[in-house]
Amino acid sequence: MPGQKIETGHQDVVHDVAMDYYGKRLATASSDTTIKIVGVSNSGSQHLATLTGHQGPVWQVSWAHPKFGSLLASCSYDGRVIIWKEGNQNEWIQAHVFDDHKASVNSISWAPHELGLCLACGSSDGNISVFTARSDGGWDKSRIDQAHPVGVTSVSWAPSTAPGALVGSSILDPVQKLASGGCDNTVKVWKFDNGTWRMDCFPALKMHTDWVRDVAWAPNLGLPKSTIASASQDGKVVIWTAIKEGDNWDGKVLKDFGAPVWRVSWSLTGNILAVADGQNNVTLWKEAVDGEWQLVNTVDS
Repeated sequence: MPGQKIETGHQDVVHDVAMDYYGKRLATASSDTTIKIVGVSNSGSQHLATLTGHQGPVWQVSWAHPKFGSLLASCSYDGRVIIWKEGNQNEWIQAHVFDDHKASVNSISWAPHELGLCLACGSSDGNISVFTARSDGGWDKSRIDQAHPVGVTSVSWAPSTAPGALVGSSILDPVQKLASGGCDNTVKVWKFDNGTWRMDCFPALKMHTDWVRDVAWAPNLGLPKSTIASASQDGKVVIWTAIKEGDNWDGKVLKDFGAPVWRVSWSLTGNILAVADGQNNVTLWKEAVDGEWQLVNTVDS
């Protein structure tokens, strides 16, 4: 699809854009407190729905896997997380509202679908909450108290298969791990074990000198290692790698961008990283055979 400009219709800053599984619809989150659903195709875009329910800026939106139906999660400065469900086409209802956090919820991330319908949320209150849907329609909750005491900025799930595993080989024993970033300048890794979350990296991963703005755990299908990218207010993107379970994480600066870096995002195969920085640049990076990261493209904005 060639690049196209999409008019969202928002009245204020757009903080997040998420494409659905099929690449047919965009959800956008804005400071105007609304979420817009936009249909996209080669011939253009059309506004499909406006979702109202938050009472503050909406920071992030995330589509659930389509095997769970047409579901969208959103999080806001108002401290709430809303699960939106599409009934009739383009008619959305609030299927569930989580108001467990006492401060802004800054990040949400759906778990790999193999783990069920499961959403992690990171908040300025320092906590990470994880909500898992039950078959009776209710939700179970687990929590990581004071994951980053001064505030959680981002959460990202690990792939459900161990590094190097082939498709379907570890469905009996899926991995439940999370990465998080915070206002304490650190990245942390968490593992769900025997019913509780515990830290899975000692010490916390420290290479940034300012807030971590985003973390993204790379898909690892067939790849021999685990990889996490972190982006920071300090202008740097760090690539963290661990070769096998229990290994220490090794950090390497991808680049100092000279401006805050807001978002990092992996390609589906985990070999290309997109970086969005505070100078309105989006750049694509790929790891070369020698382990060095190379710029492969700059996206014109």
